[in-house]
Order: sequence, then C-alpha cells, then structure tokens
Amino acid sequence: MRNYLRRIHISQRRTTVIALALVALLGGLLTGRELLFSLAYLLALLLIISFGWAWANMRFVHLSRLTRTRRTQVGRPLEERFMVRNTWVVPKLWLEVRDRATLPGHYSSHVVNNLGPNGTYSWRVNTICRERGRYQLGPIRLRTSDPFGLFPMERDLIPTTNVVIYPMTFDIHTFALPVGILPGGDALRRRTHVVTTNAAGVRDYAPGDSFSRIHWRSSARRDRLIVKEFELDPLADIWVVPDMAIFEHMSAPRSHNSAPRPGDLPAWLSPEPFTLPESTEEYTVTIAASLSQYFLRQDRAVGMMAYGQTAEIVQPDRGERQMNRLLETLSVLRAQGQVPVSDMLNAESHLFPRGTTLIVVTPTTREQWGMAARQLARRGLRIVTVLINPASFSGSRTADTLAMMLQANGMVTYMVNNGDDLTAVLSRAAKQPGHFSLT
Repeated sequence: MRNYLRRIHISQRRTTVIALALVALLGGLLTGRELLFSLAYLLALLLIISFGWAWANMRFVHLSRLTRTRRTQVGRPLEERFMVRNTWVVPKLWLEVRDRATLPGHYSSHVVNNLGPNGTYSWRVNTICRERGRYQLGPIRLRTSDPFGLFPMERDLIPTTNVVIYPMTFDIHTFALPVGILPGGDALRRRTHVVTTNAAGVRDYAPGDSFSRIHWRSSARRDRLIVKEFELDPLADIWVVPDMAIFEHMSAPRSHNSAPRPGDLPAWLSPEPFTLPESTEEYTVTIAASLSQYFLRQDRAVGMMAYGQTAEIVQPDRGERQMNRLLETLSVLRAQGQVPVSDMLNAESHLFPRGTTLIVVTPTTREQWGMAARQLARRGLRIVTVLINPASFSGSRTADTLAMMLQANGMVTYMVNNGDDLTAVLSRAAKQPGHFSLT
C-alpha cells in the first residue's frame, strides 16, 4: 500500500511538470512572451535530463553478490558480501538494492547514497540461521531515480541461488544400542577382496594386489612383500526412523516476553542464546540428525527412512558424504505424512535384514507402536525408541504409559521432554534393556 501511494505521488508530480510545460508553451504561443517560452523550454529540458539521468543510473551499474557457503546449519551464521560499482562518470545520488531472499531474518537490502564516478560500495550481512530448510537467495531488484524524483526506475536481476540450512545437531557421548546380529545369528567371518575397516590378518603378496594393502612393517621384518587381509563388517546396519506423520506432532504455545525493566539493554545489544523451536517436529528432526552424526562418527553404516511430505529412503552408508546426504534430507523434511510409523515400517520391512537396528524417534502416545515394535522384534530386528513426550509441549496425552510398555517388552527406550538438554538425555547409557529416563 505504501509503494502504491508513493507511485501515485510521483506520477502526480511528473504530470504536474508536464502540464506546466504545456501551459507555458500554450501561453507563449498566445501572448508571444519570451518568458513563457523560456519556462516551457526549461521544463522540457528538465524532463529530458531527468529521464536520461535516471536511465543512465539504472544501466551503468554493476552488482556482485558473494555467498561464503551454500550449506550451513541452524544456529550458525550465513555470511554474504555485496558490492555495487558505478561504471559511469556521473555520480549516483541513491541506489536501492532490494533482496527478495526467502531466508527468515536475512535482511540484506541496502540503500547506497552518493556513489561517485567509477566508485564502489560494499557491505556484509551476517544472519544467524534459525529455521532449517532450503531457501532462495534473490532475485535482487534495483531502484533509482533522477535528482528530482520524476522518473523512478526499477530493474530486476533474475539470477538466484539456493542455500540449504541443515538441522541443529547435538554431540552424543554414548548411546544404548543392542548388539548387532547377522543373518543366522553368527558373526560373519568371510574374507573379502575389498578394503574394509576390519583387518583379519596378513599374507604374502600376490600379483594383482593393490599397493594400498601392503603392510610395510611386516614386509620389512620378513624381507618380502606382505599384504593385509580384510573381512566383511560383522556389525549390522542402523536405520534412523523419524516419525513425520502429521497426526501426533504439536507445538507449544509461544510465551510472551515480559515487559523490559528500567536499565535493561535493548534486544539487539543483548542477544539471547539460540534454542530449539518448541515443537515436536523440530525435536524429532534434531534428534534424528544427532543420532546419525553419532553413529557415523563410530564408522557405522547408517540409513534413514521417513514419510513426510514425500517418502524419503536413504540407504545405509558410511562417511562424511552420507552425513551430508542425511542432513540435506532432514533439512526439508516436514511433518506432513499421512502414514503412521508402524504402517510405514511394515510396508518397508523388506529393507531390513535380520539383525538390523531400528532407532525410531516419535512423539506418539498410542500403544499401537508398542505392539508394532514387539512384532518387529520377533522378526529379528532390534528396536530402540526415542519418545518425545507431547505432554511437555502442552499436549493432553503423555508418553509414560507407552514407555513402560516398551520397557516391559525389554526394549531400550529414551524419553525426551521439551527443554531437555539433548546431549545429557541421549548420552545416558541404559544399564539394562528397557531402561528409560524421565526428566
């Protein structure tokens, strides 16, 4: 509305100048007075110069945008640098750079004043990322005008880029996990030609062996080439399953800030430490990301499955690349699924061989999950449940009953409440199956 009124005001001003020029010209033609002709010529020259100045201001300008990184994390800063350069000999009185980025709290728009001939102006923007997701940076709209404000002009710079904000992760020191069981119940002792993390022994070098497999100490001691032998990994895969069904998730009502007291510093001078949004969705995603990070650092094969707005299945793998893949998937995952977590696991049970460990992160309070977990355990799967208590998010139901039901079935269970220190809660090692903590 404000821009609309401003445009009307500028249009009225320009129309007034044009009307005065026409009236002066008409009066000069009728009366023959040179003053009126001079006034008409002056106003016409004013319009021409103003239009030419505004047009040149918009054309002879170069804008560059440098984003330090396209991947960052909730709670960390996103830094950008902008530079405007005047490529004309005439100074620009003002130039407005309007950024249409969708990243929340990213205020990168700026007004450049008195940009001299061939001059440059730069500024930096540091934004603390508070919401995970994939956001668009740009497009940018440039606005300028002539010194008299008669011809405002706009120009859109279409190129855009995306930035991905990963969910926050917490360091976990230890996590209660059932021991992996391979198909058949026995540890697999099978030699393999590929390099794994399990060295089984050494043998003499054979033609075709890779140089990377040579064990140099043994070779030097025996005075001949000795290579290492490896075994397949005897540890079962780990699947992290965040429950993103829409039925159980909720958010705590926002608390209103108390009125500032005399002598308190302004909010921009005393920033508050960043905390997780009070919603079960954000807690679910953050816990899933933290657990994935913990097990990947332990060199375990970690996969993920979730039914949110789309079905997301990431096959188990190791390494930093797998961590980035999981974080990128979790960054855009929303609690919009229509399939309960128990039905999802039953539908995708063919992906889990016997001995696989499933870590389910869910805010459910229904006993249906307890029965489904018991059935999955009978198939030889190891189930660990991280319950996010909806009662702590102003919900009407509590997960205490479901936690005791899972405990009675000998399953490792954790309970997380709103405001808990996730590092402390998830690092509590269970002394026996079924142990869970209420905080």
